[in-house]
Amino acid sequence: MVGSRASTVQEYLAGLPEERREVVSAVRNLVKRHVPSGYRETMNWGMITWELPLSRYPDTYNGQPLCYVALAAQKNFNALYLTGVYQDPEQETWLKRAFRNAGKKLDIGKSCLRFRWLEDLPLEAVGKIVAWTSPEKHIARYEAIRKKTRAGSPKKKAGSKTPRAKAARAK
Repeated sequence: MVGSRASTVQEYLAGLPEERREVVSAVRNLVKRHVPSGYRETMNWGMITWELPLSRYPDTYNGQPLCYVALAAQKNFNALYLTGVYQDPEQETWLKRAFRNAGKKLDIGKSCLRFRWLEDLPLEAVGKIVAWTSPEKHIARYEAIRKKTRAGSPKKKAGSKTPRAKAARAK
């Protein structure tokens, strides 16, 4: 169900089957209770997202608001995207331990926490992870990662065949 064309969260939720809507709504309410002040809930990327508006932080690599958390109903599961877990090994380790201590099975990709039912999640731990990173810390981590990524990128040669290089040579 990712790729929803809903323009509002209410429209997105209304488009879900009742059973999925109940689970996604409950996780949404959990995130809303714990997300630090400064993030804005909206629809982006076909999902419910909590992000930093471009008016707060415009210097993103893709011109899109800087996403912090996203929530979506996928075809076979629900997904909670936690960028902090992806960017911070300490958060990843903590979350894995929290699932283990709660006796829950962790099903996670790089930042995608997959679940079918509310009972699949240690809700208190998920709330703590969501509350973990202030917008200021999120920006600082994002900038550090971008700086590190840029430093490790190979330099393009003057005759590069990238679209930008081709356009510059055409002028």
